[in-house]
Amino acid sequence: MDNGETRNNGISGTCCDTAPVPDAEIAAICKTFGNDRHRMLDILREVQDRYRCIAPATMDRIAAETGLTRIEVEGVASFYSFLSLTPKGRITIRLCDDIVDRFAGLAEVTAVFEEVLGVKVGQTAEDGAFSLEVTPCIGMCDQAPAAMVNDVVLTRLTPESARRAAEALKAGRTPEQLVSDRFAELTPHERVTRMVENNIRHAGEVLLGPVPEDAGLARAAGMTPAQIITMIEDSGLRGCGGAGFTTGRKWRFAASERAEKHFVLCNADEGEPGTFKDRVLLTERPHLLVEGMTIAARAIGAREGILYLRGEYVYLRELLENVLEERRRRGLLGKGILGVKGFDFDIRLQLGAGAYICGEEGALISSCEGLPGEPKTRPPFPVNRGYLGYPTVVNNVETYCHAARIVDRGAKWFHAMGTEGSHGTKLFSICGDCLNPGIYELPYGHTVWGILEMAGGQDAAAVQVGGPSGTMIARDSFDRKLTFDDLATGGAIIVFNGQRNILEIVEYYMSFFVHESCGYCTPCRVGNVFLQKAIQKFRKGLANPEDIDYLKELSGTIIETSRCGLGMTSPNPVLSTLENFPLVYAAVSKPSKDGIRDTFDIQSAIDGARKIAKRRSYIFDKDFTR
Repeated sequence: MDNGETRNNGISGTCCDTAPVPDAEIAAICKTFGNDRHRMLDILREVQDRYRCIAPATMDRIAAETGLTRIEVEGVASFYSFLSLTPKGRITIRLCDDIVDRFAGLAEVTAVFEEVLGVKVGQTAEDGAFSLEVTPCIGMCDQAPAAMVNDVVLTRLTPESARRAAEALKAGRTPEQLVSDRFAELTPHERVTRMVENNIRHAGEVLLGPVPEDAGLARAAGMTPAQIITMIEDSGLRGCGGAGFTTGRKWRFAASERAEKHFVLCNADEGEPGTFKDRVLLTERPHLLVEGMTIAARAIGAREGILYLRGEYVYLRELLENVLEERRRRGLLGKGILGVKGFDFDIRLQLGAGAYICGEEGALISSCEGLPGEPKTRPPFPVNRGYLGYPTVVNNVETYCHAARIVDRGAKWFHAMGTEGSHGTKLFSICGDCLNPGIYELPYGHTVWGILEMAGGQDAAAVQVGGPSGTMIARDSFDRKLTFDDLATGGAIIVFNGQRNILEIVEYYMSFFVHESCGYCTPCRVGNVFLQKAIQKFRKGLANPEDIDYLKELSGTIIETSRCGLGMTSPNPVLSTLENFPLVYAAVSKPSKDGIRDTFDIQSAIDGARKIAKRRSYIFDKDFTR
């Protein structure tokens, strides 16, 4: 083959050391996952981890083993950012490029890694030792700047600590040794907490205070499915991922569907920049999460479940696998749970591979099915036909944890907390320009001012509620309440002081949505690019007042015509800042003298020609002198 990869003599492809990869090894990996096409993401992740790339001939072999075409395999391999068709370094460093990390000193940290390792961002060293990349939010905004070094997480990076880490790696130390010289001797929980602090600032009554072990599951074992669902409905529990759909109602819809199988899926793919609450629950309350999923399974008649863990949380994989295995040994998962005949349920862990869109339930289901993480057309809804075409309940980590506590303590107990329509407690992930970033478990109904006082962010000039897809508010709105009926949020609260550039933040968020769009529908794929370019125009001082109308019209089109929630919410950074910070846009826009809109920047247009010709223009360069 002209790419240097051999396929004869049982050779499947090459790894990034150019050593042949035997067909037998690829076949063994596929066999580990039952040659199941629906486990394609697992197969490709294993190949990537072992050989650091997915060679074209390797994809041919995987296709043959799983009964797929090469193009189907490549469609998955090319979709996820943590998978690569070209070789990556033996150590891949992914620097978190969230706006919070940028404001916390990411540029200086990046410069140190580039200097010490001798590679620029986006490059792999010639000897294959290192790859240096940037990646969107990795769920560490409360301890930024942060980075992933293979499967190890580094937090609170400074130029000094980055230099120590880079020099240690260059000297031959492993990523694990950056955490501890005794890494192998640590328990999974110790490894996790050595890497990442949980920063629990306020433990509430439901999730982060004292929690009795499996009390909810024990009670559920003696209840009928209908009784469990009624209790969840009466509690007022709503989905905690942001949409706020009534949980009990979702379970009832799924339970009422006649089907050979039902499934329970947990969405632990919290990719919204600024959100990290599920990370804390996965670390501190993993048993409570599995308990909640098991209760849901009893309620809807499911025997199988999937815990979908975002790829950025790979450092939690061993901890969660150990929890699942422990519960199997104790009779809390598997056949005859708690000795109840017919109460059979087990969970497998599905690791993602770097795709924000998989936080959308349809895309998450596609990913679990071994497909590119593209949203599904609705209807039908997952509760009717979801995973593999069967009725499926998808809730997030916090929702399942709440459900377990409700079954333990009762619907009235939970319903009494919070406000009308927003019952119970909520985990708020607070980060940015505040003294005490971290997790706060509070009843619904607190004002933004109240949250800021707790977190030490009283000098805030702007607060992003609900992450980029939420709402940015100004000081005159800080008396608003954090409820489903006022300021709804999946949990993210990002604080910005008066020194921050609002348009810089908006442009970053739009670049995030451009990068994370699955590309399926034109309004989202193309419209967000146009929005980002329009914001750049405002930042350069080239905008007219008419461009504000353009932003609003384009945003409306994207919202109305996009296929899934990403496109329906991606214009929010623009729309909410237009509404709440109108003077920011007015200050950088100016009417044109002849009434013609400035849509063309001559300086930017000829910049490429300047570089090619290696000369300047005496017509367009005002300071040009012959």
